[in-house]
Amino acid sequence: MLDLKQVRQDPAGVAEQLKLRGFEFDAARFEALDARRKSADVRSQDLLAERKSASKKIGELVQSGVPVDEAKQTVNETLEKIAAEIDAATEEARLVSAELEDLLMGVPNLPSDRVPPGADESDNTEVLRWGKLPSFDFEPQDHVDLGEGLGGLDFETASKLTGARFVVLRGDLARLHRALVNFMLDLHLGQHGYQELNVPYIVNADSLRGTGQLPKFGEDLFKLHHDQDYYLIPTAEVPVTNIARDRIIEADELGEGLRFAAHTPCFRSEAGSHGKDTRGMIRQHQFEKVELVHLVRPADSDAALEALTGHAEAVLQALELPYRKVILCGGDLGFSARMTYDLEVWLPGQDAYREISSCSNMGDFQARRMQARWRNPDTGKPELLHTLNGSGLAVGRTLVAVLENGQRADGSVAIPQALQPYLGGQAVLER
Repeated sequence: MLDLKQVRQDPAGVAEQLKLRGFEFDAARFEALDARRKSADVRSQDLLAERKSASKKIGELVQSGVPVDEAKQTVNETLEKIAAEIDAATEEARLVSAELEDLLMGVPNLPSDRVPPGADESDNTEVLRWGKLPSFDFEPQDHVDLGEGLGGLDFETASKLTGARFVVLRGDLARLHRALVNFMLDLHLGQHGYQELNVPYIVNADSLRGTGQLPKFGEDLFKLHHDQDYYLIPTAEVPVTNIARDRIIEADELGEGLRFAAHTPCFRSEAGSHGKDTRGMIRQHQFEKVELVHLVRPADSDAALEALTGHAEAVLQALELPYRKVILCGGDLGFSARMTYDLEVWLPGQDAYREISSCSNMGDFQARRMQARWRNPDTGKPELLHTLNGSGLAVGRTLVAVLENGQRADGSVAIPQALQPYLGGQAVLER
């Protein structure tokens, strides 16, 4: 959520910044609601002062010759009237404050000054390309044909079990999927200083509000029919980041920043994606990721984004997968992010780069919603943390990239050397 003080000071300026994202902020509505809230608060304070003054009038009336009982009745009637007006003013302030909060909960984060203008992904800015694109003396296949040829991709059975956008992995491909998870976790824990977490795959609505999925994106979630307000997680970002919700982290615990890594399944309804990526594993209702989350001091968040993105890049480089890095333009930026790098891996079967990781700096946007704070030792006062997250990496898409980039003319697939120890030394997947 945006800083209310900042919005109050310059609603027109906030609206102008949000235009970079293609978001129209109703500054006039905000100002009208805030004026109503302020008026109700002032009215409440005035009435409280009036009540205090009225309670002293019994003695004044008696001194003026009014009988005691009549003076008490007169003052009590006045106090009852004031009390009713206080209740009405308090309720008005509560309702307006709730409406104001609802308005701000639907407003996305302000983009960083580094975010380029643009309407959609075609306007993203490429900042780096890594690796040499593979060259084939045959027509490369996509991962679906390769996986089915290897006997390891089974969409038909998954459709029977559940429905569209699910897959059953068999044999070598199920083992390859597990190997990728272990490889990623070992890399991040051993070389990048992350603490591994095992978190619930089901969260409550408060957690989803904290990271920004609710209330605006409820249709993208799988809600459970239960007596609790439970949802399947769309990403481990939700439970991991919410560990800091309603906490004040002491400076010595925070250190140079907390880094967490978690491997979880992710569940997404893919609302609005009808007709997109219907073939294969690129866009599914259930997939797995190794998620990276940083909690840092505000002064360190820009550097943390570069570090986090570099950690995701290290996985691609170790697996020798060509990729490019782009900065998302305003129109392609996620709701909670102030700046995002996308890593897009080369897929020969599609003859295109496709997203495999998004690494984002949320600033204090999520922390304000969660009341996630740290204690600044210089002032002794709690301040909002900055939160960051990114995929390190999406496991299914990494498997797709390994298959398509390592394919051979006979349909076999060469395994990247860094991954071979996780497959018992196996170097090739044979048909």
